[in-house]
Amino acid sequence: MSRSPLPPVPAGRQDIDVDVDVLFGSVPSRQLDASLEAAAALHAKHRIRRGLVCSLRGALFDACSGNDETRKAGEREALVPVGAVDVRDALTAETEIGRLASSGVRLLRLFPPEQWVEPDSPGLAHVVDVAVAHGMVLLTSGDFSRFWRPFAGRGARVCFLDVHAYRVADFVVLARREPGFVASTRMLCGPDSIERIAGEVGAHHLAYGSRAPLHDVWSSALRLRTAGLDEQAWRQVAGGTATAWLADPA
Repeated sequence: MSRSPLPPVPAGRQDIDVDVDVLFGSVPSRQLDASLEAAAALHAKHRIRRGLVCSLRGALFDACSGNDETRKAGEREALVPVGAVDVRDALTAETEIGRLASSGVRLLRLFPPEQWVEPDSPGLAHVVDVAVAHGMVLLTSGDFSRFWRPFAGRGARVCFLDVHAYRVADFVVLARREPGFVASTRMLCGPDSIERIAGEVGAHHLAYGSRAPLHDVWSSALRLRTAGLDEQAWRQVAGGTATAWLADPA
């Protein structure tokens, strides 16, 4: 059986400016090279210029030392540091958010499912409030249908990193009244998922993410490059949304 040909990539779409979903560190449960070097090699191979990077140590073991590791990684030209906190200890998290903000870190990544935190956790709501008060942009993992609620009605600028193609309509309905809600494109693999969100609420509600080097980059990059968007919308998704986070402290 012959395979269907790959869709052509329009001219001018080879370079993706920002990947909002990059992790690095040890992954004991998988035989996987998740080093900064591995992430950088994947970005170079797939022509991705910059990455918003977060330490797995900060997410899963120790936020303080992990964040120090991330800030050091951010000294590399193509990497932007993203802080992490342990939402299970909201009191320590509020102190760490203050330390991150004072050192110039403007992005905070939350890991509720990985830290076994439920959507209705008081600690999660408090961490979101503290981060918003510091003008930080949030990036969060978790099923969008469960984890949208602690971010709604708080004026949060938040990128949901795990919005699935099956949740497009739910995301659009919420994004209509939440101007700061953004969906990563990583799991928007449906034939019209990216296009539908852009058409309904605007391309500024989308940002490219790959989860390199833990996940495949080729498929997410190809899906974005062949998306049915005009050039202005495509540039917005491929880097404009994330660039605005870094340029505007709000």
